[in-house]
Amino acid sequence: VVAVAVAVLAAVSGALAQKTLVLVDNMNVKDTHSYLFSKLEGAGLSLKFSLADATSLNLERYGERLFDNLIIFSPSVSQFGGSLTADSIAEFVDHGGNVLVAASSDIGGPIADFGYNVGFEFGEVSSSVLDHFSNAHDDATIVSSTDVLDVDVMTGSPSKPIIFRGVSLVASEENELVIPVLRASSTAYTKEATKNVAKNSAKGKSIVLVGAMQARNSARVVLSGSLDLFSNEFIFDTDAGNKEFATSIALWCVGERGSLRSGDAVFHHVDETENSRDYTIKDEVVYALPIEEKVNGEWVPFKGADVQMEFFRIDPFVRRTLTNNNGVQQTEFILPDVYGVFQFRVDYKRVGYTFLYDSQQVSVRPLRHTQYERFIVAAYPYYTASFSMMIGFVVFSLVYLHHKKQKQ
Repeated sequence: VVAVAVAVLAAVSGALAQKTLVLVDNMNVKDTHSYLFSKLEGAGLSLKFSLADATSLNLERYGERLFDNLIIFSPSVSQFGGSLTADSIAEFVDHGGNVLVAASSDIGGPIADFGYNVGFEFGEVSSSVLDHFSNAHDDATIVSSTDVLDVDVMTGSPSKPIIFRGVSLVASEENELVIPVLRASSTAYTKEATKNVAKNSAKGKSIVLVGAMQARNSARVVLSGSLDLFSNEFIFDTDAGNKEFATSIALWCVGERGSLRSGDAVFHHVDETENSRDYTIKDEVVYALPIEEKVNGEWVPFKGADVQMEFFRIDPFVRRTLTNNNGVQQTEFILPDVYGVFQFRVDYKRVGYTFLYDSQQVSVRPLRHTQYERFIVAAYPYYTASFSMMIGFVVFSLVYLHHKKQKQ
């Protein structure tokens, strides 16, 4: 019985684990990058290794994704096997899949094409990032940088510089979704092995070493110009912060860090408990939205304190920063003196976190005729004027009717 229970639990956990396809140039990568792979498996991912040119490669079948994540550690591949292409990988992202790509100076065409599709341009084939001032082990090809994006859920906020050996990236200025995660120092430059430094080559801070893109469907893409950045050699370098950085950015890419989800929104009158979609102007209402964050494989209350709610009709009439009560973002406010069809709207977009969007439509009507005040203080002068006119008319009538002129 115990054996059967263990088998059932193993089957259930395997079904719940994220299916991840890992493409490599050769199976030696499993050994040279074993630390990273062990961390991913420890986070609950089910890894399937395959050669990048295998003829059976396929990411989708009958419109459904076969994998949740794709890791490409085959920088020199000239053509993917099976039905895999740069365009099919982009479609995989459009359908919600996450992609982690590591390149090198010997970069292949499909990797460069995919990078262009998501807003990054890789350097030329055989080109490398060099830095004669900020480097490790007195090797100009192993550049060192501390210009790391200050978002803990993505980078882990390493305390030591990140070392890198590979090709450069340049981020598109027109794509608002791209995120330069790691930039080179101001003394870095790119150079092809057999040529002099070109005038139009990337230099200094314009060189992106590691970049990311989170699509509008919250699918994530991470591009690194260096496969060595994730290797055991660089991770276990005691003078570098690659262990924390590489692990954090990889776990972020597959959705194990910085993932948010929201529950059912609560919105009602202050003195009620059930949701209502009919309101009257100037009603006092309550709005609450529970939000959870995935931490170490478990969903826990989100600790953020910058979530905003808008009461929206064409334009926001009310905008409030919600108060975090153990993960429940809530607020109370008075509806505006405007009637129509409104929305309680939360559109939360922060670098490193899943995009959250929640919209609840409600109607706001004007006061009924029985709901207005019987006497309005501001109208007292008009009341006085009306009654004074009536009294004056009566007095005038009495005087006019009963007054007689004396005969002379």
